[in-house]
Amino acid sequence: MSSSNTGVQGLALRLEAVWYRHMRVYTRHLVSNGLPPFLEPLIFLVGIGLGLGRYIDSMDGFPYLEYLASGLLVTASMFTAAFECTFGTFIRLEFEKTYDGMLGAAITSSDLMVGEVIWAGSKGLFFSLAVLIVILAFGILPVGLTLVTPLVGMLTGLMFGALGIAVTSFVNNINHFNFFFSGFLSPMFFFSGVVFPVENLPRVVRPLAEALPLTHAVRLSRALALNAVEARHLWDFLYILVFTVGVGWFGIVNIRKRLID
Repeated sequence: MSSSNTGVQGLALRLEAVWYRHMRVYTRHLVSNGLPPFLEPLIFLVGIGLGLGRYIDSMDGFPYLEYLASGLLVTASMFTAAFECTFGTFIRLEFEKTYDGMLGAAITSSDLMVGEVIWAGSKGLFFSLAVLIVILAFGILPVGLTLVTPLVGMLTGLMFGALGIAVTSFVNNINHFNFFFSGFLSPMFFFSGVVFPVENLPRVVRPLAEALPLTHAVRLSRALALNAVEARHLWDFLYILVFTVGVGWFGIVNIRKRLID
């Protein structure tokens, strides 16, 4: 086997080790960790979808409940991945000192952070799948390309996991994450086309909405769920890839010094 193949194989094994460690910890309390992803979309759809659905017949040419459900497929991925790579990463870094022991093995700081992002993507896949199961169980969306949407959930998890690592690289106090969640993620939920189309926003706000990462994940998820895929959605896919790689690289480089110190 060539040295390059050995290197790739070694990298894959190291990343798998990081992912497996997180998976073992997460599944240790499987019921308490695995049940909320099924309950949260159900509560939201009942509270918001059915409530507003009585007053809004359709949105952007689709029944409002379908429109809302197609956006919710990725919002759960966003929140869980962002939480995992902010609070979760910070706790492992500063309080539990988990990385100290892991860096004692044949794992680099970059391996650790890439593994964190991959784990966030895995949780994004699981949370998106949980939402999809609830939606399909109630017959809200048709079976078809909707079955592919958990993959968009995984991409969303990777994207917000990378963003979470970048934010964590600057944070020295765990309470500062509240600014990120309350000042950025929560408002983004309402300005990224989940509840209403971005086109309904004031003209001056639309460029900002288009720059938000969740906008492109929602647009791609909705296109698949509502069987409305067009060539323009390729740009949303490319945005997610470029954002994930660019922000992830920045975050990993920036947090490396703290890991080594």
